[in-house]
Amino acid sequence: MIISRPTLLRLLPALAGLLLSACAGGGNAGSAPAPAVQPPMPAPVITVSPAQNGAVIVAISSATPGATVYYTNDASTPTQNSMVYSTPFLVSAAQTVNAIAMASGAVPSTVSSTSLSNTVAPGTLIWSDEFTNSTGLNAAPDSRFWKFDAMATGFKTVNSELEVYCGWASTVSPCTSNPNAYVGATDGFLHIVAQQPGAGIYTSARINTDGKLSMTYGRIEAMLKLPQGQGFWPAFWLLGNNINQIGWPGCGEMDVMEHINAPVPDWVAGTLHMTGASGALGPTAHYSAAAASFSASDWHAYGMIWKKDLVQYYVDTPSNVYATFNAAALPAGAVWPFDSGQARFILLNLAVGGSWPGSPDNSTVFPAEMLVDYVRVYAN
Repeated sequence: MIISRPTLLRLLPALAGLLLSACAGGGNAGSAPAPAVQPPMPAPVITVSPAQNGAVIVAISSATPGATVYYTNDASTPTQNSMVYSTPFLVSAAQTVNAIAMASGAVPSTVSSTSLSNTVAPGTLIWSDEFTNSTGLNAAPDSRFWKFDAMATGFKTVNSELEVYCGWASTVSPCTSNPNAYVGATDGFLHIVAQQPGAGIYTSARINTDGKLSMTYGRIEAMLKLPQGQGFWPAFWLLGNNINQIGWPGCGEMDVMEHINAPVPDWVAGTLHMTGASGALGPTAHYSAAAASFSASDWHAYGMIWKKDLVQYYVDTPSNVYATFNAAALPAGAVWPFDSGQARFILLNLAVGGSWPGSPDNSTVFPAEMLVDYVRVYAN
């Protein structure tokens, strides 16, 4: 068909409109949508609750499943190189806590911030567990602060220990209905009990405050009555909250009290463990009993004073310091991890056997127990 010139001129506007529509994609057909702007993750929530005598416990949480919370306590902006939050921590001095949440493939949250103005006088009690029990029955340790380490084989692969650590009310063999750790119905003591339910079979308990309570600097003390017998290994100690991120011994271990049978006079040991030390063993010291031994009838307070660049161990009173350790006196190559800002959680346990105390023998009497009257934390 031949279109005349006048007709073509009349059709040009319509043709132009069709061409423009086609070029525009006919109602955006075939064009890529503008990318959506991903919002940041929800900011972490910082919760402050009272401890004792003006101190507080700081907890941080994220509403995003799988998120990692990084925090600082010196008012700086947290990054992926900051401390990873895992456990509520005691605060007894003015500071600003900042926190940020991050997750793979997500936009980091904004920074949450809380300024704490509380300043507690040195020597003030800021947290304690006195192991009170008004139930009339043996009870589990306070679950607000303590949890059980229940392990199928104890620490066989680490220290060659022989016990199985049992949880509260665990009856999975070899654990029995007799709990290995409980607060007494009438005496107000925590009992950590080593049992022998069968020939060559041993059970005990290890409890800790991981995920529930931790401390940075201060003085910590426990009043303990120790068991005597070949193969028993009671301990009161702390580990860094970052153990799940960097492992042991990089997180640092602070052994306030360990005891094994020793020649008369008997002794307890205070030790630090860290990266770069021989076998992870940093400085250690022994404190000998004034009498023949730390017998099962004797109560003693075992404590640690922890300040910047300083760890001291004492028995009975803070004035009776028997060991003073600092970074300047470390063995060659050892790395001091105790001033990184990381808080530390508390552990109490009674091991049976192991590379240090050796195995029980015919003289070892079961059941045996470590008694704990209290655990207390004081401000520096």
